[in-house]
Amino acid sequence: MIGTFKSIFDFAGNERKNITASVIWGIVNAIFHALQLGAVYLVILAVTEGSRNRITALYALGLMILSIIGKIITQYVSQLQRTHAGYFMVADKRLEIGEKLKTVPMGFFGKNNLSGITAVATTTLTDVENAAPMALVTSLGGFITSVVFALAMLIFDWRIGCIVLLGMVCLLLAASAMEKRAEKDVPLRQEAQETLAMRVFEVIRGMSVVKAFNLDFNKGKKVDLAIDEDCDKNTKLEISMDPYLFLQQVILNVFSVIIIIASVHFYLNGTMTLAGCLMMLIASFMVFEQLKVAGSSVANLRVTESSIKRANAALDVPAMPEGNIDKTPSNHEIRIENVEFSYDKKKILDGVDITFPENNLTAIVGPSGSGKTTICNLIARFWDVDGGKITLGGTDIREYTLPELMSNISMVFQNVYLFADTIENNIKFGSPDATHEMVAAAAKKACCDDFIEALPDGYN
Repeated sequence: MIGTFKSIFDFAGNERKNITASVIWGIVNAIFHALQLGAVYLVILAVTEGSRNRITALYALGLMILSIIGKIITQYVSQLQRTHAGYFMVADKRLEIGEKLKTVPMGFFGKNNLSGITAVATTTLTDVENAAPMALVTSLGGFITSVVFALAMLIFDWRIGCIVLLGMVCLLLAASAMEKRAEKDVPLRQEAQETLAMRVFEVIRGMSVVKAFNLDFNKGKKVDLAIDEDCDKNTKLEISMDPYLFLQQVILNVFSVIIIIASVHFYLNGTMTLAGCLMMLIASFMVFEQLKVAGSSVANLRVTESSIKRANAALDVPAMPEGNIDKTPSNHEIRIENVEFSYDKKKILDGVDITFPENNLTAIVGPSGSGKTTICNLIARFWDVDGGKITLGGTDIREYTLPELMSNISMVFQNVYLFADTIENNIKFGSPDATHEMVAAAAKKACCDDFIEALPDGYN
């Protein structure tokens, strides 16, 4: 469990301070909650000792009001810090994954890898966003609060305090067993969820082909099977956790009863006052309250840890080594020298030599599959060559920084992707600071005069 706490804190990055603050405010919330016991104890003292006066009643009322107001404020602040941490820690991780993907070869973005990345960026990280701060704050804060309560009990009556500590130990043993079981079942649930996301993504990507050929996409029923599998794994996880949750509740309820029996026994033996006995009877229903919530969060902790591992695995993809030259080349001649390249084991280029002179228009002509697009992609370092080298201005392109290399290359792809934005913003995607006039000029060069005429002046 400690390892899970550490993995969440490591994952949180800049949001650790907010998670820590949320835990601290949660403990303060528990302290305000405990003030209710103080108010009740004042009332019990007044009743048992016959000192029924207004001052005691006012003290009790004041403590109760302070407890209620304090609980409301601290609960709000703790939840605000927790929500902030959950959102931004995941947002930072998505940006980190995005930055890493800029450095990987284009060959990585095959159908399976792309679907897997989509599943991680959506389903997996959403699990972290929703569960990580909540599970950490609830479990860690709950255990710390229970320790504080146990220490208070030890000070009040060491015998009752020992019973509380023994109950906590028994609960931790049950929670440990629950965590070990979750360690087996949670990864299976995660795999089923990611498979479902991949299948749905596959359907969306292939829908245009399906509609064009009037095919039945559900013929293989892969999505239906993925849904059934996801439902089955989630159900099995819940069922496997139920006995442990039930055991935790039984343990804490049994120890609450033991506290009641022990308190009555001590009072009858004359070793505990009536006020103390009544106080312990009431406390028995409250002392394990935070611990019950913390114990039930153990499964969520395991889900969170599994999701974090999968998210971090997305950062372990192989990156292309980057050079350190960040200055504009002296000329823009491109030379392909004895280049070899293969897709997996299929060789596409074998000892190819080509020169693209500066300030010249060069066409690469050949049958489909002969390597025309591959050559262009190699020049832009979407992949790295297996043998030989490609130079720009006499310098191997692998020695340039990736931003510097791409600042000297422009590409128009066969399959154009339009972002969910205005046409103008799509045109100036590569130059966000371009003016309306610059966009219009670029559109005219691309023979989009009709679009320019329909575009209102200043349109954004």
